[in-house]
Amino acid sequence: MNRYLPVARQHFLAALASTSVVVKSLCATVLVLYLLSFGLDTEFRLSLTPGHLFPPNFWVWTLVTHGVVESHVWEVLLSLATVVVAGRLLEPLWGALELLIFFTVVNISVGVLGALSYFLTYVATVHLDYLFTVRIHGVFGFLGGVLVALKQTTGDAVVLKVPQVRMKVVPMLLLLALAALRLTALIESNRLASYGFGVLSSWVYLRFYQRHSRGRGDMSDHFAFATFFPEVLQPVVGLAASLVHRVLVKVRICRKTVKRYDVGAPSSITISLPGTDPQDAERRRQLALKALNERLKRVEDQSWPSMEEEDEEDGASSSKVDSPSLHEKSQSSRDNGSRGQESSLITFHDAPSQQ
Repeated sequence: MNRYLPVARQHFLAALASTSVVVKSLCATVLVLYLLSFGLDTEFRLSLTPGHLFPPNFWVWTLVTHGVVESHVWEVLLSLATVVVAGRLLEPLWGALELLIFFTVVNISVGVLGALSYFLTYVATVHLDYLFTVRIHGVFGFLGGVLVALKQTTGDAVVLKVPQVRMKVVPMLLLLALAALRLTALIESNRLASYGFGVLSSWVYLRFYQRHSRGRGDMSDHFAFATFFPEVLQPVVGLAASLVHRVLVKVRICRKTVKRYDVGAPSSITISLPGTDPQDAERRRQLALKALNERLKRVEDQSWPSMEEEDEEDGASSSKVDSPSLHEKSQSSRDNGSRGQESSLITFHDAPSQQ
């Protein structure tokens, strides 16, 4: 184990060196706050406590700071790895500013939704622990957001080969794993809540609100909410999600999907959805062509003869045509022999002269 640590450290520093100042600042903040926690109670002052967020306390700064507060070494390592991965894979696509906006939006959303959920739990159970003992902090909310963003950008990438696991199913698989750990009391409820609200808030932001050169949001089919669930449940989840979307459109929280029909286009009717990525469509088209070519190649290998076999068959047939058969040779030899015998039996004499 010790021999792998220098290699991992070298790769981490190399990856960190190629990132922007935003990623470096977030990593430095996580490390500094963790070191300060040995002498100061940073978890109490900077983590989000549901009872302290509501009046009369109004600790609103904890909505921003709770995402960089860690209390264990393994949480620090997970936080640094998540930020670096986001810097390597998402920052080149979005830019440093958009990555910082995404980090801020996800953490604030996780704080607000987490505080409201624990407040409703307090109303239902009348236990003050849900207001003043629970502390929401750590990287789990941003981790859920990064996984959702990777599902959007590299959903078809294979994460594990055996068994085959693609990136598009990783967010829900990790959510199920955290739920199982929570049922066995191996993790606290705040980590599960942070991750779940991180997945939800990041999807809403990327689906409807993220600004880019093509407009706002991503309305492509592969990023619909139903795609987070197994194919058996997708029709039911899609119906429920469409109903919720209609309600949100009526209250003007979400915008209605706009379709543009270009009747004058050369290829019949063209439908454009706002936020649909042409690069994503091209990527899926290339994958489909690759799969089709592989299937045609397998069919050709199984049913079609190779060129070498065809050449051999052509050579054999031409040799058969060019060289006469043994029967033809024997028949011609017999004909020649009979002709020789006939020529030896028949003799020609001079006719006697008539006087």
